[in-house]
Amino acid sequence: MIEQLSITTEAGSFDAIASGPEDGRPVLLLHGFPEAALAWEHQVGVLGSNGYRAVAFDQRGYSPGVRPEHAAEYGVTQLVQDVLDVADQLGWGEFDLVGHDWGGAVAWWTAIDHPDRLRTLAVLSTPHPGALKNALQTDEDQQLRSRYMTEWREKSTERRMLENNAHALRQMFEWRVRQSHVDEYVQRLQEPGALTAALNWYRAGKPGGVADKVTVKTMYVWSTEDVVFGSTAAFDTENWVTGPYRFEMIEDVTHWIPEEVPEATSTLLLEHLA
Repeated sequence: MIEQLSITTEAGSFDAIASGPEDGRPVLLLHGFPEAALAWEHQVGVLGSNGYRAVAFDQRGYSPGVRPEHAAEYGVTQLVQDVLDVADQLGWGEFDLVGHDWGGAVAWWTAIDHPDRLRTLAVLSTPHPGALKNALQTDEDQQLRSRYMTEWREKSTERRMLENNAHALRQMFEWRVRQSHVDEYVQRLQEPGALTAALNWYRAGKPGGVADKVTVKTMYVWSTEDVVFGSTAAFDTENWVTGPYRFEMIEDVTHWIPEEVPEATSTLLLEHLA
C-alpha cells in the first residue's frame, strides 16, 4: 500500500510517497528531471512489502511547498541538505539512499559529503560526478550528450518545452514511460513556476565542493541506450568508489531505468540492500 506524506522541514513542506512498516529499515529514494516521487512508485511498493520503510519525496522545486524563486537556491548544497533534513524529520540517523538522474547526482554528493549518514548507496544512470567531469573534459561523445545542459539554462526553455501540449517534455521519455505517469509529470510542470523551478537545478551553477571518492557500499546501474550518459563515465565510476562496489549494465534500456524496467530495478535494489 502506498501512503501519501507531507514532510515539513525548515525549507518548507515536501510531498512524498511511502510504504512499509514504520520500524522497517529506512530507504530514501530521489527522483530526477522532469519526474517526481511517482517515478519510484513500483520500487517503494516492493520495498515496503519486503519489510523496508521506503520513502520517495518530490524534491525542491517539484514540491509546491518548497519552490524558492531564485536559481541560486537550487544548488547541490541545498539539495543535499534537503535529503538530510527529510531524513531527520523521519527520525532516520542512518539510511539507505537511492537516486536516479538528478536524484542520482544528489545521492552521490550526499555520499561524498556525509558518508556517516548512509548505510548504502544505489545510483541509476548518473555516473559519479568525478567520472562525469573527466568524461566531459576528454570524451567528445559525452560532450555532445551533455550539450542540453547549457541549452536548458536559456530563458526560452520553458516556452519551448511547454508549447504544443508540452510536446518536447513528452518526447524526452522516448515512449518508454507509462503514459499516465508522463501525463502526471506534464500536468505538474504546467503549474505556474513549476518548470522554472525544475530547470533551476541546471541554472544554479556547478557544485562548489570536491568530488571525492565514495567510501560506502555502492551499486551503480547504467543502461546501454541512455542518451544522456555514455559508457566512458559509466565504466570510470568504479574508480571513484573505495567501498564495496557493484556495477550493473542493462542492455537495450533507455535512461528511464526505474520506470522502463521497474521489476528488474526493484530486484536489483533488494539484492543490493540485502
